[in-house]
Amino acid sequence: MYKAIAANKRNTILIMIMFVAIISAIGWVISMYYGDSNIVYMVLVIAGFYALIQYFIADKLSVLMTGASQIEKKDNPRFYRIVENLSITTGMPMPKVYIIDDPAPNAFATGRDPRHAIVAATTGLIDIMSDSELEAVMAHEIGHVQNYDIRVGMITFGLVSAIGFLTDIVMRMFILGDRDNDNASPVAMVVGLVVIILAPIIAVIVQMAVSRQREYLADATSAMTTRNPDSMISALDKLRKFGKPLKKQNTSAAHLFISNPLKPGIMGRLFSTHPPIEERIARLQNNEGKF
Repeated sequence: MYKAIAANKRNTILIMIMFVAIISAIGWVISMYYGDSNIVYMVLVIAGFYALIQYFIADKLSVLMTGASQIEKKDNPRFYRIVENLSITTGMPMPKVYIIDDPAPNAFATGRDPRHAIVAATTGLIDIMSDSELEAVMAHEIGHVQNYDIRVGMITFGLVSAIGFLTDIVMRMFILGDRDNDNASPVAMVVGLVVIILAPIIAVIVQMAVSRQREYLADATSAMTTRNPDSMISALDKLRKFGKPLKKQNTSAAHLFISNPLKPGIMGRLFSTHPPIEERIARLQNNEGKF
């Protein structure tokens, strides 16, 4: 467990390095296009500020994109107390608790560290889960906080958002830019097109690599916290049977959820940020005696 936490902290640094590398490549493309090498340095400075800002506000953006609303104990005593009891059990600071008004059963956790954590669940999840199943799901989300998955997920969220934003700028620059620009290098044009095509794919691959392994770890953490792997297995089975896309979807935040919140499709399955629920259940069953 401690090795996994340390690995997630290292992954945070690696993701930031990848973020800077991709931004540098895009900055180089723009500088080559306009024939001004100083542009790449300007893009790097802007990217640095963006990364810093993203570190502090990505959790708020996640909440905004998912339509979650913060609650107090009086708003939903059952759900709030389960989170409260898990915080006491694990010795973690009490996270802010949010609810998403959506019939699709799902949940997520985000934040930059345990002192600034947020956990959320949809009304659909709260309604269909028994107390023990809901406890297992929220132990899974608290597990993301314990393992510092939330920090990695938050930075991944920022990375994906930034890449989408910048590739859109490059695309518009090439389509709407000055076609008679003598400074525009043919090499820059070719590389720019490659960046536009590959950057979003790289972003999805990063999401997949980060999200799939942390879901397995959080499932195991839930079983260890509750000492009841059967409840986590039962909760996952309900997510498999009754899962459906969220009404308010965003691909950049998809990896934050306990199960895939997006519409199913061939490409969605190929680049899914979540391992198949059947595999997650099988892992829990195979390791049930170890919890």
